[in-house]
Amino acid sequence: MLVQSAGHYIILALALIAKPCWSTAVGADVTKNATMGPTVASPQTPVQSVQPYTHGLAGVNLSLNNVSGFALLPITALGIPHNLFYSYVLWSSMALLFIVIILIRLGQRANAHLRHLMSLHTTAEQQQYWTQDQQTYWPLIKKNLLYAPLRKKRHNREIQLSKAYNMGTIPSRLHSLLLSLYIISNIVYCALLDYHDKNRAGLFAELRGRTGHLAIVNMVGLVIFAGRNNPLIGLLRVSFDTFNLFHRWIGRIVILESIIHTIAWAVNKEWAAGPKGVSAAFWSDPFIQYGLLGTIAMSVILIQSLSVVRHAFYETFLHFHQALAIAAFVGVWFHCTLGKLPQIPFMIFILVCWSSDRFTRLARLIYHNFSFTRGVTTVRVEALPGEACRVTFYLRHPWIHRPGSHAYVYLPSISLWQSHPFSIAWAEYCAFNSPSPATKEKDGTLPHSTSDLVALTRPNAVSFLISKRTGMTAALYNRASSCPLGILNLKGAVEGPYGGLESLHSYGTVLLFAGGVGITHQLNHVRDLLAGYAQHRVATRKIILAWTVRSTEALEWVRPWMDVILAMPYRRDVLQIDMFVTKPRSQNDIISASRTVQMHAGRVKVKVVLEREFEMRVGAMCVGVCGPGALADDVRSAARGCVGEGKVDFWEEGFTW
Repeated sequence: MLVQSAGHYIILALALIAKPCWSTAVGADVTKNATMGPTVASPQTPVQSVQPYTHGLAGVNLSLNNVSGFALLPITALGIPHNLFYSYVLWSSMALLFIVIILIRLGQRANAHLRHLMSLHTTAEQQQYWTQDQQTYWPLIKKNLLYAPLRKKRHNREIQLSKAYNMGTIPSRLHSLLLSLYIISNIVYCALLDYHDKNRAGLFAELRGRTGHLAIVNMVGLVIFAGRNNPLIGLLRVSFDTFNLFHRWIGRIVILESIIHTIAWAVNKEWAAGPKGVSAAFWSDPFIQYGLLGTIAMSVILIQSLSVVRHAFYETFLHFHQALAIAAFVGVWFHCTLGKLPQIPFMIFILVCWSSDRFTRLARLIYHNFSFTRGVTTVRVEALPGEACRVTFYLRHPWIHRPGSHAYVYLPSISLWQSHPFSIAWAEYCAFNSPSPATKEKDGTLPHSTSDLVALTRPNAVSFLISKRTGMTAALYNRASSCPLGILNLKGAVEGPYGGLESLHSYGTVLLFAGGVGITHQLNHVRDLLAGYAQHRVATRKIILAWTVRSTEALEWVRPWMDVILAMPYRRDVLQIDMFVTKPRSQNDIISASRTVQMHAGRVKVKVVLEREFEMRVGAMCVGVCGPGALADDVRSAARGCVGEGKVDFWEEGFTW
């Protein structure tokens, strides 16, 4: 109630501030119009003439029977309601963009599939054809738009005010272009009002209707883009991280449009009934109260989602963000239903989208983590040197994931309500009655049915590598390190898998950069490509893994998994591992195991490594990176330098928040 009271006084103050602006905005007299309602005969409009514009659809301009102006002539000719027209334009432009992306993705996948088939049984020399791009325009588009940062180099490196506070990252050139077009289009849609043939009250009523309608229309994309099970991710082959970026910016648009919507109402209400009338409406009219609830909740979201606040108090932000989002939806829902507004179908669709995502998430959780015969998922946490944890979830049902996937981790005893995304480092089969990681040979029992036999080929032990930072990760490491032998056993759950959009099977050369725990994303790619090479399923003939760590302690993070990789057939023929230690304790730590497993002191010289491998590439080349923002920006810059000189594709895995 206190928040609502403060909110309505703020809205009233804004309406009073805006009053001088609108009181002289339009001075032309207009005639009375049946559709638009009573009109103003002079600047001193009688209260009874303004009152109809303070509620309902009077002046909102749902019909174009009396709309004039050159910009609106095509709309009038089509006979499309004004607000609906802008909805159609907004959605049509997005649909056109999606169609273009789908066509591009289909072309890329067709080309990759053809390259894959033609390179399966070829030697390195026979893949020479694929070392060069077959078009001239596509490399230019990749270099100057798809892979380009906004300006020179910086993209994923965070803008830090201090160690505790940062301003987030800078969108890429392509993302900035799309966001700018989307923001400008919303500004244009809100500004295209009938300035010539409408009185002042009607003008603000139209602004109120336009901004309110567009806010709800934009909420559709806002909710869909926030979903982990967003169908557009798989359809467009666009990462959740990209949709999350657009979710944040669309959210800001929705909030600003909602604030303008509320102020436009308050301006007319204050004109018709004075400040006391505005205050009385806030206190006595449920329609207005629920609208104010939605506006206040959104305004608080705008403040608490600022990058500085979000990064400094992320876990607190998550709790309040979800609560405020629900409050905003409830406010808008009842605002629409009490007013019997035509936007109710949009709200129903938004609710269906949100519920579908939540239901799918719940279904994933239940299937993988609960069983009537095997109980619930158990978790083994091992505290490792270098302040990291190896966390293994023993699921109740088999797990299938693609290389490069991630999942959301639930550890209620560490963080009750939250789930956190982590790249899947490893997955293998483990007997359900085994207390520690084991293979099917270690179980000592034979399968009893066909389903048991199939299960032996599907992993159910999923491992993650979690570095200690703040919040949940710090609590997890501290609790595990305080246990005997540094091993903590508890209950938990995993939701996923998600992602895994990149297929590297068609590339002759794969160069993977990793920084710190970013190695988890690359391990599955290496394992998958080595297995595919041994089975003649991939075109890959050369794999280079460049891993940068602070100390050799990080070797313990992946030792059991790396032992498996190093023992795989034909590994020496294909895989080269270069480990770069930035802060070795002594030179004795820098020991190279063999010609194909090398250790180096200092930071990786990304440009040197990439250009060297580019000159010695086999077939088409793919460059991938998962690690800190500075490393990712270095790899992106070096890869762009090679685009156009030969066939080079680049991808980056990251979780920007």
